[in-house]
Amino acid sequence: MTVTNGKEELEAQFTQWREYVRRRPELQSSDADELEDHLRDSVDELVALGLKPDEAFLIAVKRMGGLDELSREFAREHSERLWKQLVFTGDPADSVKKIRSRQDLIAMLICAAGAAVSIKVPGLFGLRFEDSDTFYATNFSLFTLPWLAAFLAWRRQAGARLCAVLVALFALGAAGANIYPLDEDSQSVNLVGTHLPIALWLVVGLAYVSDELRSSRRRMDFIRFSGEWFVYLVLIALGGGVLTVFLTGTFKAIGLDSGEFISEWLLPCGAMAAIVVAGWLVEAKQGVIENIAPVLTRLFTPLFAVVLLAFLVAIGVNGRGIDINRETLMMFDLLLAVVLGLLLYSISARDPLAPRGTFDVLQLVLVVSALVIDALVLLMMAGRIAEYGGTPNKMAALGENIVLLVNLAWSAWLLLRFVRRRGGFPAIERWQTSYLAVYAVWMWAVVLILPPVFGYQ
Repeated sequence: MTVTNGKEELEAQFTQWREYVRRRPELQSSDADELEDHLRDSVDELVALGLKPDEAFLIAVKRMGGLDELSREFAREHSERLWKQLVFTGDPADSVKKIRSRQDLIAMLICAAGAAVSIKVPGLFGLRFEDSDTFYATNFSLFTLPWLAAFLAWRRQAGARLCAVLVALFALGAAGANIYPLDEDSQSVNLVGTHLPIALWLVVGLAYVSDELRSSRRRMDFIRFSGEWFVYLVLIALGGGVLTVFLTGTFKAIGLDSGEFISEWLLPCGAMAAIVVAGWLVEAKQGVIENIAPVLTRLFTPLFAVVLLAFLVAIGVNGRGIDINRETLMMFDLLLAVVLGLLLYSISARDPLAPRGTFDVLQLVLVVSALVIDALVLLMMAGRIAEYGGTPNKMAALGENIVLLVNLAWSAWLLLRFVRRRGGFPAIERWQTSYLAVYAVWMWAVVLILPPVFGYQ
């Protein structure tokens, strides 16, 4: 009876291991079968030497190595698969995956077409691009992000309650963009136009994590998704730019002007559809080229650390404060956002069990440097607000810098503890994923509260 139970437990372990392996898109079914044969042979040898089945299984799995290493080995051995997976989705040998991939493709095409059509709907009511700058500046994210969220919610099979929340939040965004009496020259137009897309992108995050909102792992997956989505979108934009140049040149060669078609149809419709297509590509190509953003992070983290340190040294040598104006504020906010992005994507790509290394020290230097710069900017900004009074732009920038200051300060503390071996790496990941809610609250506050508080100026 004991022998039977041992075999059943061993088979259950094999089943669990096989399911885990087959989640790797770069490993085909035949690869999984080959790996399982090797694993079973190794287990049989260890059992023959006198080990218990469960002990033999654990040792055999450890000898085989991690799946990341195995995946890389199979990628080197079957390099032609990578290029096929970049174009086609799913495993041709697996009919279930193939059907699912085809369904995803159809859903993506419907949502992309919906986004492309949405940007042209206001034109039916006389709202043309050249005549309604304010409307399109505040509403452009509402033409495409709901469609991306719909695709992700469909793919995750989100429940009715979550879908209702998504609809309500997008409706709230539409109200914030259109109900307030905003003049074309008002600062509130710029605030809504820049902050509403971020707020709605975090709503897309709700669709991405679906029913696992409390899971730190799923929230980190959304951060990875965001980085890869941006990379794909840039690549699509570059390809679209080349297409536009060739389209202009070829039609010009036969005496036709394609400028109106490009500005009125190709660029707006293509841009809206590309946002959905980029999201589909990230979902479809996971495990193939999903590590582009973290690789770029490894490259730019040392460079930004050196630049920020050089800037702080220059301030100390010159003895001059930071000249705060609108352009400077935008530049420093963008700089701090880039630093935060570098931190997030390096965290997302790091093995939590890996030992501390030089790159972790560089991250700490980067975060501390950004923290000091943020504190200096806040000091100068508070002085100017006290002297000249507040405006919507200044208050939005002040709040954003405070939000970033809190994040960077605690991140620096957690990184310092980690580098000094006083704390674990998962605490850093939990802090960053939990802080997404703070960003969401502030973005919605800028869109919905600041305009009426300052009289829509």
